Amino acid sequence: MHKGLMVVNAFLRTTKFDDLYHILLDAAQQCGMELDVATNAELSPIVSTYAFDPSQYDFVLFWDKDVQLAAQLENLGMWVFNSAQSILWCDDKAQTYLQLKPHGIPMPCTILAPKTFTNVGYPDLSFLDEVAKTLGFPIVLKECFGSFGQQVYLLNDLESLRRKVQELAGAPLLFQELIQESYGHDTRINVVGGRVVASMLRRSTDSDFRSNLTLGGTMKNYTPTEEEAALAIRATELLGLEFAGVDILFGKEGPILCEVNSNAHFKTTLECTGVNMALEIMRHIAGKLDEA
Repeated sequence: MHKGLMVVNAFLRTTKFDDLYHILLDAAQQCGMELDVATNAELSPIVSTYAFDPSQYDFVLFWDKDVQLAAQLENLGMWVFNSAQSILWCDDKAQTYLQLKPHGIPMPCTILAPKTFTNVGYPDLSFLDEVAKTLGFPIVLKECFGSFGQQVYLLNDLESLRRKVQELAGAPLLFQELIQESYGHDTRINVVGGRVVASMLRRSTDSDFRSNLTLGGTMKNYTPTEEEAALAIRATELLGLEFAGVDILFGKEGPILCEVNSNAHFKTTLECTGVNMALEIMRHIAGKLDEA
């Protein structure tokens, strides 16, 4: 029997997160795998001491974004799903862009904001004139770290763009063109082990340009086109992901990658499609372990 360690965040213990953890635990049991659970707060103080024994585990299911802890576990020789590097590339939207852009992955035209510091801000905002000239309005402004469609803003003119950037100064930011054809709707394509296992069409219900279900959007089962599926699979391969939720926009000339989620919340996927992502993930991990 394979034994794993599931790492979760100590400080995100809402029903939404706890439900996911229980689904993953049930899936491990169905796959004949034993899975211990520990929080990052429990592990961080002991991971580099004799109080922690990595040899008792065959793998780590890292359901968190504490990449420093994930890297420490990897340094101990543990097999971590997904890897620390892959989580980092997905958690930081700028890193996602930088990793995928050289490979020709279609993405919205993107400009990374110049770095500043919270105590400095942006005393000079003239760079936004060039951002506006290049992208045109409306402009999508994203904080590089954020989930569930939050920390994403749509700005319709230069003055509102300046105000928002000044307000967020110090946080890593990027600017993107708005894909008008996909306004208020997109598809979430779930990939496990290099294959598409479930997909949803998501649509906003209040004229919001974002379609995230956390923001009140609707969902329905969806069969992606070959081009959409290929894009999702290719993105996960380039990011080194064993499993992911890939958000695809509907562009005028074909699918466009929006974001890639290394720890996608899949409870809504189960409700919408009947596909249990937890089972797919645990079966994939078991298969990798059996092949090793």
